[in-house]
Amino acid sequence: MKSDESASAHEFDYLIVGGGAAGLSLAYHISQEPRLAGKRVLLLEPEVKNQNDRTWSFWADAPTLFDGIVAKEWTQIAFRSPTFERVIPLTRHRYKMIRGLDFYRFVQRALADKPQFTCVTTTVTAISNTADGAVAHTPQGEFHAQYAFDSRPPELARLQRPERYRYLLQHFVGWEVETEQDAFDPETAEFMDFRGEQQREARFMYVLPFDKRRALVEYTLFSAEVLPKEQYEEELQNYLSRLLNGQAYRITAEEVGAIPMTDHPLPANTGAHIINLGTRAGRAKASTGYAFKRIQQHSARLTAALAATGHPPQNLTGDQWQFRLFDTLLLDIMQRQGEQTREIFTDLFRRNPIERIFDFLDERTSPWQNFQIMNSVAPWPFLRSIGHVLRGRPGQR
Repeated sequence: MKSDESASAHEFDYLIVGGGAAGLSLAYHISQEPRLAGKRVLLLEPEVKNQNDRTWSFWADAPTLFDGIVAKEWTQIAFRSPTFERVIPLTRHRYKMIRGLDFYRFVQRALADKPQFTCVTTTVTAISNTADGAVAHTPQGEFHAQYAFDSRPPELARLQRPERYRYLLQHFVGWEVETEQDAFDPETAEFMDFRGEQQREARFMYVLPFDKRRALVEYTLFSAEVLPKEQYEEELQNYLSRLLNGQAYRITAEEVGAIPMTDHPLPANTGAHIINLGTRAGRAKASTGYAFKRIQQHSARLTAALAATGHPPQNLTGDQWQFRLFDTLLLDIMQRQGEQTREIFTDLFRRNPIERIFDFLDERTSPWQNFQIMNSVAPWPFLRSIGHVLRGRPGQR
């Protein structure tokens, strides 16, 4: 991969705008496709990616391109609420975590020996379609290509229509902690611990143990507004005090985030030659916030079509309408009566095998399996939300 600081060569086949998870994923998929080896690819990113600024977790039932950099995987998960608790062995799936810095370095190394890739550190101020391609406007000049792939964050604040769509955040503060004595089960990820007060919202703890003495512990909420930092910290302190029976611990790292969760349609493209990626293309699942595996599926879909036809696929994402509807209904319940989320997930985990739940969240289930999922939860919250959807407005408390 070349670094084009002078920006003298402005003609490329593909522009990838953004060097985060979505942009680097597409670049890596292209780099692994022999039929695209002759394509000139320009990666435009305003920051050097050399910090461990985030982690990505996901479940998988098949090998992935990034298994070599998985920091940890778990063979069972735990679900806990006041009325139901279960530690669930995973048979077909594994739950996995990748650290951001490991991912950045892995992709950067893979691209380093590929002369078809060029990287320019710069800010993209605008991208526009042309008669035969796209152009990215930057302080270093204009860059032209047949297609531009845009992974910049969506401008939701400007696009919002609260009279019609639902807008929530999945927001969290997480601590990596270390104890002096064994305290964690390294085989079990605490997927959702809903035993705390909900305060009319969906609130749970999430714990990923790396070994018996180290774990990531996160306080996660689905709601419209973030909390003052000290409220997350107080909940984390109280939870760790109970979990560790008063044992001392040391905070070694902190993770803070807020993921938009909305049923607002996020377009898969902007005109004929600008293809959206990542959260800009709605790849963060509206009802859960999980994005990493959906980004990989999107990247694979785009790359396969480019290699086969020279153009992106007509259906850019492959999304299915029924799963978008399920997401909308759950978002409506979260926005209107967030505390009901706990009972919905309790019913899901009490009455369904984990493989069916994961397949449903992966949008891989059949109509019969979808019926089994919906039949396993109390119907009235969803029926009320269907009314709101049919009337074209979000539910309010």
